[in-house]
Amino acid sequence: MKRCPTCDRAETDDALTFCRIDGTPLVRESGPVSEGAGTLKLGSALVVGDTETRILPQAGAASTEETLSTPTAQTTVLDGRRASGGTQELSKPKSRKRVVIAVAAIILAALTASAYIYFSRGKSSAANNSVAVLPFVNAGGDPDLEYLSDGMTESLINSLSQLPNVRVMARTTMFSFKGKDTDPRAIGKQLGVETVLTGRVVKRGDRLTIQADMVNVSDGSQMWGEQYNRQVSDLLAVQTEIAREIVGKLRLKLSGEEHRRLTRRYTDNAEAYQLYLRGRYHWNKRDAEEMKKGVGYFNQAVALDPSFALAYAGLADSYALLPFYAGTEPAEDFTKAKAAATRALEIDDALAEAHATFAHVKMWHEWDWAGAEREFKRAVELNPNYPTAHHWYALCLSFLASHQEALAEIRRAHELDPFSLGINLDMGVVYLNARQYDEAIKHFQRANEMNADFLQAHLFLAESYEVKGMYEEAAKELEKVITLSGGRAEAAAPLRSGYRASGERGYFQEKLKLLMQRWQRSGKGAYQIAEVHASLGEEDQAFGWLEKSYERHDLSLVNLKVTPRLDPLRTDPRFKDLLRRVGLPQ
Repeated sequence: MKRCPTCDRAETDDALTFCRIDGTPLVRESGPVSEGAGTLKLGSALVVGDTETRILPQAGAASTEETLSTPTAQTTVLDGRRASGGTQELSKPKSRKRVVIAVAAIILAALTASAYIYFSRGKSSAANNSVAVLPFVNAGGDPDLEYLSDGMTESLINSLSQLPNVRVMARTTMFSFKGKDTDPRAIGKQLGVETVLTGRVVKRGDRLTIQADMVNVSDGSQMWGEQYNRQVSDLLAVQTEIAREIVGKLRLKLSGEEHRRLTRRYTDNAEAYQLYLRGRYHWNKRDAEEMKKGVGYFNQAVALDPSFALAYAGLADSYALLPFYAGTEPAEDFTKAKAAATRALEIDDALAEAHATFAHVKMWHEWDWAGAEREFKRAVELNPNYPTAHHWYALCLSFLASHQEALAEIRRAHELDPFSLGINLDMGVVYLNARQYDEAIKHFQRANEMNADFLQAHLFLAESYEVKGMYEEAAKELEKVITLSGGRAEAAAPLRSGYRASGERGYFQEKLKLLMQRWQRSGKGAYQIAEVHASLGEEDQAFGWLEKSYERHDLSLVNLKVTPRLDPLRTDPRFKDLLRRVGLPQ
């Protein structure tokens, strides 16, 4: 026999380990059962003195206890109070006290169970907190209208990302499913979201037919579906209607400001809006020539509507990325990017995209680190679901050697946009700067799996192998870099032979020759040449090339504080002076 040390009740079921009234662990008891003790469970009898009380499961508003007749008494207890039908009272005060305790415990347990059931059910039927919008299908098949279906998808993602406390999967990740005949429910489970939105667009003349549907991932049921037949000029209105329907089905309560941000229209000019969608369509291809086409469409859009803030943000994004994709003159493009972002913010200071791009320029071009942090924080505050803001802010923090904060931001970006090639790459960069080389290698390899021709991933992978002393592996990756750049794979052969002949020094001597050839052809790579001289212990030459890099305002100088390749120079006063000039803290 076991006894509850709290309520002093005995349990004759030896398999029990916890009291069925209050959950207290039972203790073994060899003595007799004390007066008033007994076993208790729903549907069983509790014998107290000469009265038998049966405990029943709670049903509606009925009482939780019911007394069955015995030869001597009949008592019904409601809400802990005794209601007598002319029958005798319990004869023993101690027994009555224990009954009251038992009843109170039972009511408490019933209320707890009810609350658990209520809130558990409420959780499943309350506001969903994660949404994925699959690319709308261009059902008409006209390739010239692809910008329309893509643009509508992206606009809905951007609108929904304004919702409070809702995780919205980013465009890059969602467009990885474009053109694939996949089950929305399966995609939702893969992405870990609760709701998936699908859509189809058909254009006939100047009319659009748009079908939109919401799927509940947990059971595959359709939460909502609607078909819209409108003029092309009504596209903005249709997108607003769909966003409102989604908010309603997600059971979200929005403040006036949140509702305004969700449904705001950045332009009333339908033609300007379509030009903007075309601009984004080309910008998203992440190709130098395509980005230049995007610039043309954005410029046309702002010419039609000079107060179109989103189009200015598109211009800013284009100019901010052209130096990385097209190798254009950074100073000129960053100046244009800043001007466009500034104009966008003059029109709408609540535009997260423009704040993020403004910060991007401050970081890469102006070396204004405090200003960049301020603008990135503002972008994240305005739109916590904007992955680019988290992504670029992570790099900023990484360059400042705030490694834990950088990792938190890049992980948030990855959570929102797990299939983004750039985010996967720069997660590796953040780990590399934090000196977590194995983690960095893992993420660069992941980026290579996503795109085997991604030159930057091979380049960073080579650098990771170098700092780990894995020179054979580094040479293999640089061979791929040379090939992807249009060169011959044989050009990397001296790296292996140099390493095999003279070890680490032989490897870097051969790498220096390759970098000097590039410098002579293009006048680029001064920073990388400085790194190799530092690795060879040639400090004066390293500082000479760092000065050349500074004179050219080399983008790579943002790495100055964290790159392991320049560790041999860090105690030199010349290095501290260079850090100061680049605006980086000592």
